[in-house]
Amino acid sequence: MDERSLIKRAIKGDMESLEELLLIHSDQLYRTAYLYVQNREDALDVVQEASYKAFIAIEQLKQEKYFLTWLTRILIHCAYSVLKKRNKEVRIEATDEIFKQQHEPTSEALLDLLDVIRTLKEKQKHAIILFYFHDLTINEISKVMKIPEGTVKTYLRRGKEKLKEKLGGDYYDEGKRIPRSL
Repeated sequence: MDERSLIKRAIKGDMESLEELLLIHSDQLYRTAYLYVQNREDALDVVQEASYKAFIAIEQLKQEKYFLTWLTRILIHCAYSVLKKRNKEVRIEATDEIFKQQHEPTSEALLDLLDVIRTLKEKQKHAIILFYFHDLTINEISKVMKIPEGTVKTYLRRGKEKLKEKLGGDYYDEGKRIPRSL
């Protein structure tokens, strides 16, 4: 069964379809949670809490094409709740571990990029992560962050300018661009 059919069935109350959707997106949900909470246990708690909230509220989803955006927003809110409980700021200190699981550990470009992303302002960092690491569109990022699309574009532009500035012209001259999908 395709994902769109599963979403439609889940909205109508088929919890098995929602469970299957959560399994399909579990890796992405975990990686996103980990980016926010910085440790395995909290990331798993965030995914579990987001899944629970999705089960409760799935019938409120109006358009199935926004399922992943809706679910990501729930997940981010759960991550912020965990962070508030821990009374910590959102940081990206241990992203190397997650991305090494998906990419070559020797990727110099990736390591350079992660080091510089850590230095960005919080909203720029958030937009860059959602756009480049999760392949969300400007519209989807706008919905997740609850800001206008123009503001998302501004955060992305400023974040990319900072990345270019900090990575230096040589980095870009060698053809090492920010990958669209890391």
